[in-house]
Amino acid sequence: MQNKTLIYDGTFDGFLTAVFHVFEQKLKVVNIQNEFVVQQGLFAETETVITDHVKANRVWTGLKSKLSSKGSYQLYFAFLSEQVGVEALLLDYITYAFSKAKNADKDYTHPSVLKIAQIAKSVSREKHRMEAFVRFRLTKDGIYFASIEPDFNVLPLIEKHFKRRYADQKWVIYDMKRKYGLFYDLEKVELMQMDFPTHFDFTKTDDSFFATQEFEFQKLWQDYFKATNIKSRKNMKLHTQHIPKRYWKYLSEKQV
Repeated sequence: MQNKTLIYDGTFDGFLTAVFHVFEQKLKVVNIQNEFVVQQGLFAETETVITDHVKANRVWTGLKSKLSSKGSYQLYFAFLSEQVGVEALLLDYITYAFSKAKNADKDYTHPSVLKIAQIAKSVSREKHRMEAFVRFRLTKDGIYFASIEPDFNVLPLIEKHFKRRYADQKWVIYDMKRKYGLFYDLEKVELMQMDFPTHFDFTKTDDSFFATQEFEFQKLWQDYFKATNIKSRKNMKLHTQHIPKRYWKYLSEKQV
């Protein structure tokens, strides 16, 4: 039986459209791949799947009838992990879910169900850390800007948190790793892309782009942090457990 590779556009709806094709065409040996990381298989027939929101919604509606609410978000969180081969894992998970009467996501004896739950937990942890450690800097345009480089594609997951928490100011959260961001204009949040100067250091506050009061604020925060940091009680092991070093670049108190 010939192997078939379905190539989708990298979106969740694109992936669900590919899943629709798998069931519609009754494909048994199939590989779903993101168009940005396509790896050609030997003797594989390839087909590009055009995202169809109607088909994607049919798959998603069907899945929600088979999964608990927790199972549904675990599936989506796992997709956002961008792990190599996650599409195959998700397809196996979905196939199993459709074969069960209900709540297949609670059957942790199934390898794919257990693995999806584990991946989703890691993505959820990264989501919460981004919500806790993101720091905005005021630009000269009056927009609060934050750059992030999360391990997983969590921007879609943190949108509601920041829209609710910072509803009275314009802000941008930009994922430097994936080269796209969220822009809130006091009414709605939109996806956006930006061109940055060559060699721009996102961990530093450049006076060419950021407002003067931003430097004053950072100095006040650093002074406060130093004043409240009791050296005799310093426990770096515990500190890094709560705030891993890879997040320090986001924190004003860690900048020098």
